[in-house]
Amino acid sequence: MSSSDIFIGETIGTAVLILLGGGVCAAVTFKRSKAYNAGWVAIAFGWGFAVLTGAYLAGGVSGAHLNPAVTIGLAIEGGTKWSDVPLYLGSQLLGAMIGAVLVWATYYGQFRAHLTDPEIIAAQPGDEGLVDQKAAPKAGPVLGIFSTGPEIRNAVQNLITEIIATVVLVLAILTQGLNDGGNGLGTLGALITALVVVGIGLSLGGPTGYAINPVRDLGPRIVHALLPLPNKGGSDWTYAWIPVAGPLIGGAIAGGLYNLAFK
Repeated sequence: MSSSDIFIGETIGTAVLILLGGGVCAAVTFKRSKAYNAGWVAIAFGWGFAVLTGAYLAGGVSGAHLNPAVTIGLAIEGGTKWSDVPLYLGSQLLGAMIGAVLVWATYYGQFRAHLTDPEIIAAQPGDEGLVDQKAAPKAGPVLGIFSTGPEIRNAVQNLITEIIATVVLVLAILTQGLNDGGNGLGTLGALITALVVVGIGLSLGGPTGYAINPVRDLGPRIVHALLPLPNKGGSDWTYAWIPVAGPLIGGAIAGGLYNLAFK
């Protein structure tokens, strides 16, 4: 697998992942969307299908990691060379940012209508309404389209939630190689991974929105901060380290558990 294969596969695959995943969040969020208020089940399945599509696109090119936590887990397991890890991570971050920009382009009219809607603007809490500004900073009305946020802001709990959910994801991916006499699941693995993501969203996604992927959160959050969106509010950078650190720790733990329990 060449460096160009890794770059192309991970950039395009992650861009499609974020385009479809962020797209379902946008579809459910905007009042001027036909999927408005479709709910959490639609989001969970939308992200699952996003993973499925991105993985099918990139699987034969780069191996379709699409997630630094997966890359770290595979490096610890031994399936990915450590020298390739920086290229995987950089390509994934670039792809995530591209995907977030494509979500904005796709829903451009809805973004403008939503962010200039007097009802939406009036519903946003002012700084004076915060009990603890450090614990609960003001987030913008469309930030949830780009990145995750907790329902209860507790750094320890939020971090643990992301770690646990990511361990489930990465272990489910690593153990695919144990099937069919060690040959893995082939293209069927993408479907299994997508269903695991749906399951994580439905079962473990409630507390934090289940980033389980550092670039899935960080790349779009950077784009949210940079895009010229009116009344977009803050990007909640005080929380941003948790959906990065939690999945990376979870991926490392999953890689270690795999080596201890399954090798």
